[in-house]
Amino acid sequence: MSDSTKTGRFDLRAIAAALPATAQTLLVDTYLTDREAASARVFRVYRPTPPHYHATCDEYLYVLSGRGTFWMEDASQEAAFGPGDLLFFERGTVHALPTITQEPVVFLSVDTPRRPPTDIVFIDAADGSPETFIARNAPTG
Repeated sequence: MSDSTKTGRFDLRAIAAALPATAQTLLVDTYLTDREAASARVFRVYRPTPPHYHATCDEYLYVLSGRGTFWMEDASQEAAFGPGDLLFFERGTVHALPTITQEPVVFLSVDTPRRPPTDIVFIDAADGSPETFIARNAPTG
């Protein structure tokens, strides 16, 4: 969908079902909208995600499927999530998904303003990079 498109209708179940069963990166996503004011995407998480933050946007995560645990700001606040839950955190908030208990874990994400795919800062640089975080950033070939 381009910035000039004013409306859209998305079959989230079909989009989620089209995501690959496995991935080399922590997640794979599909953009629904990619506008300056906000971006929306569906993404699947394949492995526990270490503590990280996004510098440029607030993030709303609606759980479409799967279960696990998630924390924001402090690992002592780890709590279960499941379908129908909405997780929200402001830019710069450290967060992690340390446990996946039921797959596939798929989220609808709305980032305000738009989040560039490379906006990922791991607290421990050894945990990853934009290239290991999301498939669209991974080298090809």
